[in-house]
Amino acid sequence: ELLEMVSKGGGENAILRHTQRNKKLFVRERLKLLLDDESFLELSPLAGLNMPYGDVPAAGCLTGIGKICGVWCVFMANDATVKGGTIYPIGVKKQLRAQEIAMQNRLLSVYLVDSGGAFLPLQSELFPDKLHGGRIFYNEARMSAMRIPQVAVVCGSCVAGGAYVPTMAEEAVIVDKIGTLFLAGPPLVKAATGEYVSPEDLGGAKLHSQVSGCSDHFAPSEKEAFECIRNVISTLNYDPLPEEVTEHDSPLYSPEELLGLAPRDYRCTLPVKLILSRLMDGSRFQEFKANYGTTLVTGFGHVEGRLVGIVANNGVLSHDASLKGSHFVQLCSQRNIPILFFQNTAPHTAEPTSISQAEAHSNRLKAQASMMAAVACAAVPKITVVIGGCYGSESYIMCGRSFSPNFLFLWPNARVALVDSRHFSTIPQDGDNDCTGDESELKHLKEKLEEESSAFYSSARLWDDGVILPQNTRKV
Repeated sequence: ELLEMVSKGGGENAILRHTQRNKKLFVRERLKLLLDDESFLELSPLAGLNMPYGDVPAAGCLTGIGKICGVWCVFMANDATVKGGTIYPIGVKKQLRAQEIAMQNRLLSVYLVDSGGAFLPLQSELFPDKLHGGRIFYNEARMSAMRIPQVAVVCGSCVAGGAYVPTMAEEAVIVDKIGTLFLAGPPLVKAATGEYVSPEDLGGAKLHSQVSGCSDHFAPSEKEAFECIRNVISTLNYDPLPEEVTEHDSPLYSPEELLGLAPRDYRCTLPVKLILSRLMDGSRFQEFKANYGTTLVTGFGHVEGRLVGIVANNGVLSHDASLKGSHFVQLCSQRNIPILFFQNTAPHTAEPTSISQAEAHSNRLKAQASMMAAVACAAVPKITVVIGGCYGSESYIMCGRSFSPNFLFLWPNARVALVDSRHFSTIPQDGDNDCTGDESELKHLKEKLEEESSAFYSSARLWDDGVILPQNTRKV
């Protein structure tokens, strides 16, 4: 339901105004004209959901990965049906994440610009800092220097910060009568000089194609603009990655069954191999150290014909399990094999109450630190899927967001928090003291943790690359 709502951008009335009054294509129609086929991975579609400044999700921009002329591209497309394409802090964060993916994977960047620039009332949250709006332009320059091409289509009003994106790109197309490009706009000219000037005269397609040279290509219509950008991409001399056509088996068990296997509560430990058997090609899995540290499952298999290493939680991350994980991650790094992490971290064990327990506890922490270092330093692609709980230090060890996996996805049942609110104990009652205040405070904290640990709270803030349905995991 949430994804369906997001797909409508600012809503039906906004789409009607955008397409009929302004004669523009809806952002998703634009992508259809650009892409080779339907295989498009939308990134963090729920970003901005129920955020304090956003009454609609989508963050005013749509980002994703798809192919043009056989070349994998990252797309950053403003959605002008959401607050006129105005840039909010979450929109900046979303674009920066898309650029990070482009740099990390050397993917061509395509910008579809239709933006009112920064939302001024929140300028302190999107202008001054290192990872605020200006970083988008810095990244464009850096990517060009890295020989990662940047191309842009001006398919709407591009004002202020929105105007820098196409002018920093290597090649830009502007659409006649629809695309305009200026730092301020007619209202500011009127305020400053008293002069009235039309948007077309101040920064329209003819002016920028014939006079300023800000645009490299003039397009009479949106359709021709997207044909033009496809032609531009075909001349970039940016070779598409060789696609190895590898035949692969489907799992022996239907991935649809993952809906019934998604763990609702890890206190009832679910054998993770039940999940792996619905994800791996032919349900084949070559396990590593099968009988040692069994609360972590490690091994090799194929997903859609690609060899991967699997690291999957299967209970408490014990001393032995951590040593095994460290060993396996180093093997994958040595053999240049990508790693898939399946996170379902277990609750912390009770604090030690004796010398022997304390020694065991410290040994476990040392082993976990060893695995943490191995994960941080493994120079291979890493993809993390949170299938259950993502709690505390174990989320770092299992390549959570702060350990920079190439991608991080959540199942809808996932929980992301420092601690699991369900394992909070109640305040002990003392006959002489009134603990009502403490209990009330604890109840409030538990409720806050419960709300903030949901998959949708996480995805709205771009702590991940999207909530995905369990049965789509192989495809994603």
